[in-house]
Amino acid sequence: MKIKVINPNTTESMTATIAAAARAVAAPGTEIIPATSRCGAVSIEGHYDEAMSIVGLVDAINEEPAADAYVIACFGDPGLLAAREIATGPVLGIAEAAMHAASFIATGFSIVTTLERTRVIAEHLVRNYGMEHHCRGVRATDIPVLELENPKSNCRTLILEECERAIVEDKAGAIVLGCAGMADLNSFLEEKLGVPVIDGVTAAVKFAEALVSLGLRTAKRGDLAYPLHKPYKGTLSAYAPPDRTNSKTPLSRARG
Repeated sequence: MKIKVINPNTTESMTATIAAAARAVAAPGTEIIPATSRCGAVSIEGHYDEAMSIVGLVDAINEEPAADAYVIACFGDPGLLAAREIATGPVLGIAEAAMHAASFIATGFSIVTTLERTRVIAEHLVRNYGMEHHCRGVRATDIPVLELENPKSNCRTLILEECERAIVEDKAGAIVLGCAGMADLNSFLEEKLGVPVIDGVTAAVKFAEALVSLGLRTAKRGDLAYPLHKPYKGTLSAYAPPDRTNSKTPLSRARG
């Protein structure tokens, strides 16, 4: 089984952190294929960054090697439904995966994320995923995403303190980490907090393995059917969906 784990930002060191977390939980026989976006922002910290990241995400899905499933390793789940349109294998967003995992093991969870502006994005996802009755709160630490990569920062302390407040003030039974760049923190935090801490990268990898093992693929009827064939203009002309009439080749493998 091959799972492509895509970092939609362009920071290679963050991809390495994400890939290490994914490989640590992958089953024997599962190959983790890390991919870093070749275009877009160095970090995704707002609606504009998310929108601009989708082209790089599409490239990463379309490029070889192909995979049996895909994980979008950004807590905003940018381009998730578009990615599901072009792929036949399951596509998991780490926010959706983490929230579902948390709802299985606690009656209430809190999300601890980075900047205040991304807290709002996480709140939108809570509503979109129908998790209002499970999510006790979304908390921002005001840590820039790339600062998570800085060994001299006090990020761990700030995140730990916010998690402690979530447990006491929100009565949270579990913590969801609201950034793929926190993928290496869950063991440290669990030991300190004594409650389950869910990293979306690892949760998404395990869900992807389960879906592939069950032989389940993305639905190709209705809104997740392959994109309609039509011309695109300007800088996006190369991304025009191909004519798939009488073709069984997935779009993610049809483009070169």
